[in-house]
Amino acid sequence: MDFIALDFETANKMRGSACSIGLVQVENGRITNSYYSLIKPKQNWFDPFHTSIHGITKEDVMSSPEFDEVWNELFPLLAGKMVVAHNASFDMSVLRNVLTDYDLGFPSFDYSCSLLAARAAWPNLVSHKLNLLANILQIPLSHHDALEDARAAAQVMLQIFNDTNTVSFDTLHTALSMQAGTIHSNGYTPARGKKARSAKR
Repeated sequence: MDFIALDFETANKMRGSACSIGLVQVENGRITNSYYSLIKPKQNWFDPFHTSIHGITKEDVMSSPEFDEVWNELFPLLAGKMVVAHNASFDMSVLRNVLTDYDLGFPSFDYSCSLLAARAAWPNLVSHKLNLLANILQIPLSHHDALEDARAAAQVMLQIFNDTNTVSFDTLHTALSMQAGTIHSNGYTPARGKKARSAKR
């Protein structure tokens, strides 16, 4: 299976404040390429809480490109591809918001959430956070580094393919009662996971 795994880090609570991005390319079930860039947010304000999570400061990005410059490299990597992210609702929200902030059109691609897939594939785990999954699966991870997180998300998804004996996203989503999300020129459709059972009364 082929896909792109993606991760953003943000400077503050505003979803358009992307300050770094990591991508890894998976071809035929193997990671073959990677991309990483720091990003100077349009409104270059860093919340100390966010910096405490990922370690990126305003000074770190002063000479970095803004997102509209980075987008020229990212667009061909994403358009028409299957994209994976862990907690994809966050990363896709960051992408949509930063594209809107720069008046850039949305690309068209489908996406899947490795968090939703992990919950469906391994329901007995206490937590499905990326760092805990990486520990269980013995995936090296420097958490909240965008490239490291993207690589770990890719490896988690590959393990889910292996454990479910599926070889495509269509068969994986069917097996796990999931639905792919989409981003397109007119908006987006969120990825959906298996609904939790209602508690019996």
